[in-house]
Amino acid sequence: MRLTPSAHVDTFCRDRLPPDDQWPEFREFVRYPGRLNAAAELLSGKDPAAPCLLAADGTTWTYGEADATTNQIARVLTEDFGLVPGNRVLLRGPNNPWLALCWLGVLKAGGVAVTTMALLRPREIATIRELTEPAVALCDDRFADDLATGAPGLATSTYPGELSGRCARKDSSFFSIQTSADDVAMLAPTSGTTGKPKVTMHFQRDVLAITDTFGEHVLKVQPDDVCTGTPPLGFTYGLGGLLLFPLRAGASALLLERATPAELADAIVRHRVSVLSTAPIAYRALLATGCEMPSLRRCVSAGEHLPKTVWEDFHTATGLRIIDGIGSTEMLHIFIGSADDEIRPGSTGRAVPGYTARVVDADGHPVADGSPGRLAVRGPTGCRYLSDPRQQVYVQAGWNMTGDTYARDADGYFWFQARSDDMIISAGYNIAGPEVEEALLGHPDVAEAAVVGAPDADRGTVVAAFVVLRAGVPSDERKAAELQEFCKARIAPYKYPRRVEFVGELPKTISGKTQRYRLRESFQQ
Repeated sequence: MRLTPSAHVDTFCRDRLPPDDQWPEFREFVRYPGRLNAAAELLSGKDPAAPCLLAADGTTWTYGEADATTNQIARVLTEDFGLVPGNRVLLRGPNNPWLALCWLGVLKAGGVAVTTMALLRPREIATIRELTEPAVALCDDRFADDLATGAPGLATSTYPGELSGRCARKDSSFFSIQTSADDVAMLAPTSGTTGKPKVTMHFQRDVLAITDTFGEHVLKVQPDDVCTGTPPLGFTYGLGGLLLFPLRAGASALLLERATPAELADAIVRHRVSVLSTAPIAYRALLATGCEMPSLRRCVSAGEHLPKTVWEDFHTATGLRIIDGIGSTEMLHIFIGSADDEIRPGSTGRAVPGYTARVVDADGHPVADGSPGRLAVRGPTGCRYLSDPRQQVYVQAGWNMTGDTYARDADGYFWFQARSDDMIISAGYNIAGPEVEEALLGHPDVAEAAVVGAPDADRGTVVAAFVVLRAGVPSDERKAAELQEFCKARIAPYKYPRRVEFVGELPKTISGKTQRYRLRESFQQ
């Protein structure tokens, strides 16, 4: 694919794009100018007095204040830390306005945002640093210790205190770097089924493309909307729903650091939230609170399959029709999903305008309507892994292969069947089984471990670990709890095995490979 000339001085990202013959086929939906800064575009042309970013405590940044603060952050990066276009900036913190401001400021400065979740442990941070080679980090001051352990020596500014002090000494004007529309704007790490994260690369134009496809044609955010949700900004689902879509429309984004069901329901009522993005388990939990939420008008579910019963229960209780959607980090956001009268409960929906999807067999040939097969998609966004041979697995013959098994009906609606790889999706989180296995094997009492997904009524799927203990070690509930706590200390807590099964041996092939499918089958017996 022919790219427009880069504005990046640091060519790290462009040098590590996949070979041309491994790219998916892109379909232009909106034509963007050759020079484009997505952050500047998102903030421009808005009423400077209109609310932009909201915190749970009521603190508000108007569009004018957000524009000024992001300009100051860009100055801090370029003037205090010597950032040049193309340098990566690691971001770490929970959802709040400061994290959003940092993300926008990085793009304005011509940097490449690498947003990580606050839950990550030092070893996980170290891996992301190794893969992305950031020049500087902007970190919530409450989460700086693990960053220092995982990325020793990395130049860091902590917020709000230290960074806000630096910003106060900067002029609030800044001419945003005129990056190429084809310059990488963000690197988004995602779990890999081998345990090693894959890093997806998304261009400046990709950031706007998802707002001008799903955002404009399906979600349809309005300037007077207040948008919130539970996915972290470090997940592209959260980045789109909680930041990009509202800003593109001139709406408000309420960013919540934490949100139990009761807290989320309370925030929806107090801030008159009208657009909600979360996972199926949260919609079920919201119903259990018994709280009325009359301000809601649009609800999006993604991250995992939305059961028909959840859709129907929520519709019965609220009158609202949840927009189900499937997206991926590789595609940046949702590419199949329908709204309003186009919804068919139980179906994910039709392809989002701008995208084409089909169901294919093992050889890549389309299957008959009603027959299950592999989901393939293409459109204005697509997979580009950072120097990763797994590019050839995700992209085949120009199509993005999502790892899902679907069936399409005669009307073009797609119906989820199952995941077709070893990724575990639990409560909207992608969890790589091998990563959990590696954590378990670090315990001195564990001889072998295999991790799979197990069905769960509340979370859809949970992480289940089959563990072979060393001789003489008791296999009881106390040991299971010990292993769970051990995992929480080594990897992000949401990845820990909620089920621990002790077994005498793992099922294996003649060549010694663990037969995980047999472990999954044990839950169906």
